[in-house]
Amino acid sequence: MTRLLVLAMLGLKPMTGYDIKTMLELNDAERWGGVLIGSIYNALKKLEKDGYIEVASIESTGHRQKAIYQITEKGRAHEQELIIEALEKSSVVYPTTLYSGVSFAFKLPNARAVEALEKQKKILEHEEKAINAGYEAKLIAMQGEMPALTQLAFDNMLEIVKVQSKFVNQAIDIMKKNNSLE
Repeated sequence: MTRLLVLAMLGLKPMTGYDIKTMLELNDAERWGGVLIGSIYNALKKLEKDGYIEVASIESTGHRQKAIYQITEKGRAHEQELIIEALEKSSVVYPTTLYSGVSFAFKLPNARAVEALEKQKKILEHEEKAINAGYEAKLIAMQGEMPALTQLAFDNMLEIVKVQSKFVNQAIDIMKKNNSLE
């Protein structure tokens, strides 16, 4: 995914590694793209070595030099391959850790299991706020005109968090009602 994001950024315009990093941070790519932002520098080196990008120019600011990268024709073709691969690949992800915990919650005192799920509930509330904040930032960056597919992605992320929150709330309700997990 890092390779795709770097190529996509360079497909917009030539940029420095720092510019790419800043754009991905602004767009909250770690959350929705599942990439570590710091990994872009390794990706840049590998993409350059493989001929997918090249140094367009070197900028000097004081004693510091910055490479400005641009995508090559080979890179544009590879970007398209990566987009197709991303669209075809299944991305159904289950909250397996949560499911495992709920499956064995009966081994805990009921109050402790509920307490743990309350923490999960707060994490999900924080995640929902972060997605909404990211949406607002993106909307500002896009000057109020959110592309339909980007809107769809934000809507889907929120829906996933809401469904998981519903699951956690239902588990808490069951535990509180039964006062026993067995």
